This record gives sequence, C-alpha cells and structure tokens, in this order.
Amino acid sequence: MNAQDSGRLIEVLQMRLHALNDLHLTLKHAHWNVVGPHFIAVHEMIDPQVDQVRAMTDDLAERISALGGQPTGTPGALVDRRTWSDYSIGRAEAIEHLGALDLVYTSVIKDHRAAMEVTETSDPVTQDMLIEQLRGLELFQWFVRAHLESTGGKLSNSGAKSESAAAGQAEDQARTQRCPNRSERSGYQQTLLRLRSRPRTSV
Repeated sequence: MNAQDSGRLIEVLQMRLHALNDLHLTLKHAHWNVVGPHFIAVHEMIDPQVDQVRAMTDDLAERISALGGQPTGTPGALVDRRTWSDYSIGRAEAIEHLGALDLVYTSVIKDHRAAMEVTETSDPVTQDMLIEQLRGLELFQWFVRAHLESTGGKLSNSGAKSESAAAGQAEDQARTQRCPNRSERSGYQQTLLRLRSRPRTSV
C-alpha cells in the first residue's frame, strides 16, 4: 500500500475511532441515567455493549498505528472533529433512552458501512475488521429495537428525526400499551358495573 492510500485509510479509521469513543461514552451515560420499571433490564443490557465498543476502539487505534498513523483519542480532538451533536437525553425512562439510542446506532452503523466500502479494494484486512465490528453493532441495535418493535415489525420511534422525538414517540407508544384507550376503559368499566349489579344467589 502506498503512502497516499495509507493516509486516506488512516483518516477514515480516525473518524470511526472518534465515533466509537463517542458511542461508548453515550452508552455509559444512558446506563447511568435510565430509570423506570425496566431499569434493571436496560441498565444491565447496556454495560456489555459499552465494554465491547471500547474493545472496538482499541482495534481501530492499533490498526491506525499499524498503517503508520497516530491514533488520537483525546476528548478535545473528538469534539473538534465530530460531525454530530452530543446525545441529548438525560435522566429518563428506559424506553425513552432506547428510542434515542436506536437513532445513535443507525448513524454509527451507516458511517461504519461507508468506511467498509472504502476499504473494499484498498485494504481487505481493515475491511475484515470493520465487518466484524458491524456485526457487533448491528447485534446491539437489534437488542435495542427488540424493546421498540411491535409484533407486526413496526418501530415505535419510526420516522423520528431527532433523539428527543424518538424518545418521545417510544414513550408515547409504551404509555398507550400500558393504559387502554378511553373506549376500552369505558367498556371495561361497564362490564364491571354489570357484574356488580347482578343479584347474589344463595348456595
């Protein structure tokens, strides 16, 4: 591989390194700030993802070094180079974080796939590493989406363009599932009234 090709690959990998450094911090933030009835399930689901994404960053940094580059992992460099905004959800229900994290994963996976395509002919070794990382990232998104998906395959955050919108839609859907609508409540209440109004029979 010539120096020019190597330099381009190093730049691509450096941006993936920034993205995954940001991702594992975002996941840890969600791990700390999730609340609600599904707290423990989501809290414990996220930590292994944090550990595995951190391992991915190590592989990326080592590959950059192997190609003759200098991996940069400082917070200032990440903030200066990133093309995305900070994760916007603070202390919130588990389902809200999951709705927002789905969008985060979608963005990371999209850019990782683009990097994979760039390396297809120029560096199959790097591409193999990126493919393996994609396998893990898509698995983690599947875990997240399992909480958002209906039996018909529709995501509760479908169509959301921002993390806050995705969080809101996911929470609205979860609330609807927890609480029957007005007509259902009315029918239920009428049934209860009918049962209560029946005369008692002696045995």
